[in-house]
Amino acid sequence: MFSIALLMALQTVPADAAPAPHAMPGEEPVAAYAPSNANAGARAFAGDGMAKAFGGQAGIRRIVDTFVNRNFADPVIGEIFANHDQVRLRRTIFEQFCFILNAGCDYSGRDMRNAHKDMGVQQADMNRIVENLQFAMAAEGVSFAAQNRFLSKLAPMRGQVVER
Repeated sequence: MFSIALLMALQTVPADAAPAPHAMPGEEPVAAYAPSNANAGARAFAGDGMAKAFGGQAGIRRIVDTFVNRNFADPVIGEIFANHDQVRLRRTIFEQFCFILNAGCDYSGRDMRNAHKDMGVQQADMNRIVENLQFAMAAEGVSFAAQNRFLSKLAPMRGQVVER
C-alpha cells in the first residue's frame, strides 16, 4: 500500500565522500542528492491531530523502531533489508512519517522512485511491509481509524516502489 524510504538502495560513493549534513552518527555515506519535503511522497496532514494520534515524535520514533526491527527480522522479507544501513533507514523513515503526520519534521531522504530503484520489490513484499507497519502502529496504541488515514497517505507511493 505504500512505501517509505524503506528498502533504501545505497549508491556507490567515493571513499572520501563527506556525510550529508542531515546524516546521523553511524550512517554510511550516500551519493549526493537534493533533500526536499517533496521527496516524502505525500503531503503532510493539516493540523496536529494525526501527530497526536501517533503520540507525537516520541510515539512516531517508537513505531519506526518496531517497524524497522520487524522488517529486518522478518523471515519473509528480511533479506531485502539485510544489506541496508539501519541507521539511515530509521532516520529517513522517522523523518518521512513525522513530516507526513505533521509532527514538526522535515524529510531529507530521496524520492521514493530513486530510493527503491532496481530493488525488485514485489507486491507481496509491500503487503508484508504494510502488515509490519500495522503491527507497529497497533502496538503503540494508534487507533484503527488513524492507521487507515495514514496508510491512505502512503498507498499512492506503491507505484513508485513496486517494480514487478
